[in-house]
Amino acid sequence: MIKAIKPYLKYLIPAAAVGLSFGIQGVIGWFVLWGGVFTLALLGASYLAQRLIPVRVQEKLITVVITAAGFLAVVLIALIFIFIFKEGVGVFGEVSLKRIILGTIWQPMAGVPKYGILPLIVSTGVISILSLAVAVPLGLAAAIFLSEIATKSEREFLKPVVELLGAIPSVVYGLLGMVVLGDIIPRLTGTPFRLSGLNGALVLAVMLTPMLVSLAEDALYAVPKEYRTAAAALGATRWETIRRVVIPAASSGVAAAVLLSLARTIGETMAVLLATGNMSALTFNPLQSMRTLTATIAIEMGEAAFGTQHYKMLFALSIILFSITFVVNLAADAILARAGRRFKP
Repeated sequence: MIKAIKPYLKYLIPAAAVGLSFGIQGVIGWFVLWGGVFTLALLGASYLAQRLIPVRVQEKLITVVITAAGFLAVVLIALIFIFIFKEGVGVFGEVSLKRIILGTIWQPMAGVPKYGILPLIVSTGVISILSLAVAVPLGLAAAIFLSEIATKSEREFLKPVVELLGAIPSVVYGLLGMVVLGDIIPRLTGTPFRLSGLNGALVLAVMLTPMLVSLAEDALYAVPKEYRTAAAALGATRWETIRRVVIPAASSGVAAAVLLSLARTIGETMAVLLATGNMSALTFNPLQSMRTLTATIAIEMGEAAFGTQHYKMLFALSIILFSITFVVNLAADAILARAGRRFKP
């Protein structure tokens, strides 16, 4: 009975959703209704395609659709970059790049606007470095445990849990940092700032750890088992094998994981927006309030009038931010490619 019904369950579930939608009021009912209708339409189209269209034609259609989707993604990304550069490049002709990069005051709404982004760059760098200083040791330790020490059942349980932590929205981490760490850090350090660079760095470290664990664990797990077997045959202990064989062999992949985490840190917005205090001041002290490049764009874009110098400057910040993250990602890709060649049979 169950085997007879099982093939039709995929049709029954969206059909049930359509039926239940008439008893749900408002926007939720509308989404349930049209979600069910859309799913049924897709399932029906798939059924008809399998029955009426030859397999070779289906494969060609699938290839065309996937290829078109890939090109469409590239085109959309290129259009986004073109738009950002179009809106932001013009400001470099109005304000010198030297004044922008080396200026220490960010006051775009003053009578005489000042667009010095050095405090924003320093704050971004301090917070990113601190977050990596916390996340990298924790992440690597967890990755080594999952790859080399944990049993198969422990790994199968813990790996999805770690990846699930990485799926939590950044705004949730930011709220926790604002509410919880905002009380703890001033008590422990005596800083007068409830929200500070250290607060934002710790929030980012918690956010980055799952991503770092997942990437580093994949790199460690990819090391050929023959390396471990050879080390054991030479009399090496488990820890000696990990320290002198596995980690050096996976060093390229681990370094790429760290760089990708750094790029994520630099580009993070909501967590630092909520947790750092957003005071634009040139300081290297993480116990003071700080403001990052991303937080500045998020805070001021809604206030800047379209086409003004302030508006263009925010897009210029986007260009600078894009350039930094592009270089970091490029370095990570180069390291990953090197690691791939290293273990290529």
